[in-house]
Amino acid sequence: MTNHIVLFEPCIPANTGNIARTCAATNTPLHLIEPLGFSTDDKMLKRAGLDYWHDVDITYHASLEAFLEYVGEQPLHLITKFANQTYVDVNYADDQSHFFIFGKETTGLPEPFMKKYERQCLRIPMNDEHVRSLNLSNTVALVLYEALRQQSFPELELTHVYEHDKLK
Repeated sequence: MTNHIVLFEPCIPANTGNIARTCAATNTPLHLIEPLGFSTDDKMLKRAGLDYWHDVDITYHASLEAFLEYVGEQPLHLITKFANQTYVDVNYADDQSHFFIFGKETTGLPEPFMKKYERQCLRIPMNDEHVRSLNLSNTVALVLYEALRQQSFPELELTHVYEHDKLK
């Protein structure tokens, strides 16, 4: 059972860097569907995840079609504000790998793709009258940590003893 974060054509390097850091902290593979709106050598990207970039299992996919061929029949979850069910309505503790796909910051996921996979679309509850969307890296963290919570945080330290522990 592995969770996977998938970014469809991300265009803001700082978001991708923050997401890479979250992936490193949770042992979560990151999939980037091209074209990217930046170079992975970008200074902003490195600043957001520099110390962690080498610890992230990254797979690049040339297109959405190439990614779908790669994922096959494994569970795919499209995160979109247009969904009719929320991300907490799904059981992620089912011993399967889960692929969470997030759209481009400016336009989201392609409409035909969302319509084809409508049952796999999930929403984070929010007040749509005040905000158009949530930040991509925050959204990834919310969804990923819900899956990890349901899975009892596999292979993650629930506590850690530090040499200079501020609570000791």
